[in-house]
Amino acid sequence: MRLIGHVANESEARTFADYLYVQGIQNQLEFQKEDGWAIWIHDEDKLEPAGKLLASFRENPHDPRYHTEAKSAAQLRAQEERGEEAYRKKLRDGRQLFRPLTAYGFGPLTFALIAISVTVFLFSRFGNDLDAIRRLFISEQFSGHRYLSAMLPEARGGQVWRLFTPIFIHMNVIHILFNMLWLRDLGSMIEGRQGTLQLALLVIVIAACSNFAQYYVSGPMFGGMSGVVYGLLGYIWIRGKFDPGSGLFLHPSTVNMMLIWFVLCYTNLLGPVANTTHAVGLVGGIAWGYLSSLPHR
Repeated sequence: MRLIGHVANESEARTFADYLYVQGIQNQLEFQKEDGWAIWIHDEDKLEPAGKLLASFRENPHDPRYHTEAKSAAQLRAQEERGEEAYRKKLRDGRQLFRPLTAYGFGPLTFALIAISVTVFLFSRFGNDLDAIRRLFISEQFSGHRYLSAMLPEARGGQVWRLFTPIFIHMNVIHILFNMLWLRDLGSMIEGRQGTLQLALLVIVIAACSNFAQYYVSGPMFGGMSGVVYGLLGYIWIRGKFDPGSGLFLHPSTVNMMLIWFVLCYTNLLGPVANTTHAVGLVGGIAWGYLSSLPHR
């Protein structure tokens, strides 16, 4: 979804939202204390025509044509509801599986990543039987030197999944609990605002880069979703800062807490931590958020 602007008066905002709906432009209103009623457009392809309609509306919000066409919005919605009701009687609504757990809902990809992580954790007997999941580690060998041509023998032999699967490995209950809670919030926010494909691209790229960096620095014995979590954190933080219309936002206290935790992990007070995945994930997410915000400034 994309933000096209604000209308101060609630009645006028609802009239314009109904008018857009009749024009075939799906939209959503959201009250913001400082600016009034924010108007979000679901389909980015219709962002430009919706913006032009909003500009025309602001010039003359009392034009009778807006009220006339807006009146038919209720009838159109009723027709759509009748059609959907017949469908729901035949098919169990799968969306119940992903009922909202956060302000943005529980995205399907986010749910899948959490489900896989929990399944792997149980299969490894709560992280106590790593041999059972050895094929998920980035490698089972470490050459003892850092020539790229000698690294990742399994991945170069065709086991490409090893570049990504370490994100599903967790060593203890606290490890997986914190990672899954953050993944639920951050992943669902991106899915809810920018779609499943965007989240998938972020997870794949950040996982591969952070996993390889950690392997290069300290070898193959590591795992966890925290590199991806820090990548998503960096992306949401910077994208929301430079492109408020993206709908992504993190409270400064949340960012500060995660950065303090980031530094604390480097002190070794928390035991062995894959700090390189944290650093590469965070820097990669920040860079992605900044670059992707440039066209929308």
